[in-house]
Amino acid sequence: MLPLPGLRFGRRIGQLLPGLALFGFGIALMVRAELGLSPWQVFHEGLALRTGFAMGTIVILTGIIVLLLWIPLRERFGLGTLLNVAIIGNVLNWSLQLLPETITSLPLRWGALIAGVILIGIASGLYIGAGMGPGPRDGLMTGLARRGWHIGVVRAGLEAGVLVIGWLLGGTVGIGTVAFAALIGPLVAFFLPRLTVALEPADVAI
Repeated sequence: MLPLPGLRFGRRIGQLLPGLALFGFGIALMVRAELGLSPWQVFHEGLALRTGFAMGTIVILTGIIVLLLWIPLRERFGLGTLLNVAIIGNVLNWSLQLLPETITSLPLRWGALIAGVILIGIASGLYIGAGMGPGPRDGLMTGLARRGWHIGVVRAGLEAGVLVIGWLLGGTVGIGTVAFAALIGPLVAFFLPRLTVALEPADVAI
């Protein structure tokens, strides 16, 4: 389900693209901080460590697999969904190549962690507010919820599952994992209303 180029298409795509790029860079900062990642990123890092693939490549491959799970759930995707898969993982790979592999200073590591979480909060507001389709993992969550499960239970179950699997695979769990869980909700709640684009009839997706 791809959006037609409506009156606000330029504004929406101009908000979507930097949002997805910021999301990838925010993840990279959290990786380099080595203080703990979000549940899905713990999973991605663990798979990367076990397979030898770059973490961003794992993000892309996981996104594709999750999108395939949308088929029986009959979830509708948008241009933003496809770009989410393509952009975040690639930006993550590029950012990890550009950032120092090791940050020895603990204050700098904390700074990278906090900056990463804040950037992901802003990025979420940007790409969700563009209204061009959910990310693969968010769509899986809402699709399962529409089958009768409470969305809070679905989200908690999915994130707990990928967190445990990622941790067993060697992904980084720590204070950053807790900080992300505590801060990402309030950050998105703050930025999303300020960054949501009001849609016109011509912006309706097909």
